[in-house]
Amino acid sequence: MSEKVNPSRRSLIGWGGAGLALGAAVSGGAVAMAEAGDDVDAVAADTGAAVPFHGAHQAGIATPVQDRLHFAAFDVKTDDRAEFVQLLKDWTAAARRMTAGQAVGEGAYGGLAEAPPDDTGEALGLKPSRLTLTIGFGPSFFEKFGLGGQRPAALVDLPGFPGDNLDSSRTGGDLCIQACADDPQVAVHAIRNLARIGFGKVAIRWSQLGFGKTSSTTPDAQTPRNLMGFKDGTRNIAGTETDRLKKFVWAGDGDGSDWMSGGSYLVARRIRMNIETWDRTSLQEQEDVFGRDKGEGAPVGKAKERDEPFLKAMKPDAHVRLAHPDSNNGITILRRGYSFTDGTDGLGRLDAGLFFLAYMRDVRKGFIPLQRKLSASDALNEYIQHVGSAVFAVPPGVRDKDDWWGRTLFSESSEGA
Repeated sequence: MSEKVNPSRRSLIGWGGAGLALGAAVSGGAVAMAEAGDDVDAVAADTGAAVPFHGAHQAGIATPVQDRLHFAAFDVKTDDRAEFVQLLKDWTAAARRMTAGQAVGEGAYGGLAEAPPDDTGEALGLKPSRLTLTIGFGPSFFEKFGLGGQRPAALVDLPGFPGDNLDSSRTGGDLCIQACADDPQVAVHAIRNLARIGFGKVAIRWSQLGFGKTSSTTPDAQTPRNLMGFKDGTRNIAGTETDRLKKFVWAGDGDGSDWMSGGSYLVARRIRMNIETWDRTSLQEQEDVFGRDKGEGAPVGKAKERDEPFLKAMKPDAHVRLAHPDSNNGITILRRGYSFTDGTDGLGRLDAGLFFLAYMRDVRKGFIPLQRKLSASDALNEYIQHVGSAVFAVPPGVRDKDDWWGRTLFSESSEGA
């Protein structure tokens, strides 16, 4: 498959959303200028420009948060190591082209009439729409291809949390692809084509569409609201604070798995909201649950959304109080989740909520202790339930045209690539 890519257009590579859990302004998170480039061009974002694919870190983590998501978890079906490595190379070539706004391979038409085209064609004529594609490997992946010794210590299986009601059909996966874009058709096209290329070698285990990003993308942008109507992600850190991104998000050389240096760890949770119950709850109780007012988003006793919260003024079980870094020994994670609605549950209730995506340097020091605290006493638990869950090791970025997804992992494994 051809890997030829035209030069990328100037693009926005700066702000990413960060925060914690479900509520507005929770952890602070960490975002930074993506190392694939250093231009901040707001016009490029508005015109659907391309996000550079190459860089020290994968795009789609600290990248400006796009409007739409298609997330897919896959199971590996082949036991042929060479075949799987070739798939990763083929996926990388396709991702490189799609993120640049180009068709996969030889395109959707003009080829041999007797053979299926290389590209499915539904993104023809569409702009790149800031498409990013991010790959991760789940704990079960390291049971394959003799990679057991390469599983990072930070990639732990998530424990059961109080209140979890996980659906096995929406949980786990050997690997994942996160497709984010400003056009939903561009994101869906990307996952569809990667699944097509992987036919016979991988199969989609579950997937999730998302809309309405649940974290702000720049310090001055209007903070988005979640489906409960509250502003979400108020306390995002500016993308210029690269030291915090290094401290809390990127895996380092001394973290125990050299192949993960420059990567991160992803927790994905499908959180269903009990919308009908919430909608019949008084405004005062809603505000008490979050610890912020619904209109301005100001913390209890404050006037403005971004005023420093006085945690003791909130109820002891208020979400913001429990999730704030000051209540959790400074725990900070980078969050870029999305709202979802998936029809109804057959009982006239909306199947809707938050598809939580959070990146961190170590799952053991980030999501797990935080979620243990929230699941034990957060007032929000009356209105939400975690119904899907997965965790992945997200390797470093693809450095150049000769690099490929997962190269560091397979190159450092005992058998070589």
